[in-house]
Amino acid sequence: MKKVPNTTTRRNFLKGSSILAAGIAATPLISFANETSNIDTSDNIYLVGPQKGYSPQVGTLLSTMTMMRAWVIRTVKDLTVEQLDFQIDEQSNSIGAMLLHLAATERYYQLNTFDQISWGKWDDDIKKEWDIASGLGKKGREIIKGNSVDYYLQTLNEVREITKKEFAKRDDKWIMKSEPFFGNQPTNNYAKWFHVCEHESNHRGQIKFIIKRLPA
Repeated sequence: MKKVPNTTTRRNFLKGSSILAAGIAATPLISFANETSNIDTSDNIYLVGPQKGYSPQVGTLLSTMTMMRAWVIRTVKDLTVEQLDFQIDEQSNSIGAMLLHLAATERYYQLNTFDQISWGKWDDDIKKEWDIASGLGKKGREIIKGNSVDYYLQTLNEVREITKKEFAKRDDKWIMKSEPFFGNQPTNNYAKWFHVCEHESNHRGQIKFIIKRLPA
């Protein structure tokens, strides 16, 4: 029996499939961009998405940071000075120190991404204000103590207000801008600020661990 030639070669099939896949993939992305431009999730911290006054991707990132911050506040808002200063052992950090550490971390990422200052190259007055909280360790354990929860939450809020104002000045092109950073690998501003958020989540877990071990 004579074999009928198959004019659809593997190469042509793959080429056609690639074009089709590209069209399928691109359409939802375009549709999503158009749809989200008119969505505002600002009124509910559990609606992750665009925020009024921000570009779609920047606003979505901010919504995750807002949700995480709300969880941190709920976790610590009723703690006393003694509880904020409590250390499980001589090598551990107090809850208060970790809260100030979160503010320091965000401040340094502001300088790096908004002011485009290479990591650690900020002025000495900035280092004097934030380096101990950033590094924690022995100095942090010695110095960061005796503060009320209002002090820590106010500091966190003051730093966050700077972030929000700066985010509002920037667009989705900025958030995707990258440079060698984590492990000297290409890292965009989205990844840097996602790290600020997940870093806060990490320390919230540590804070909850300490709270369960506070003296009665």
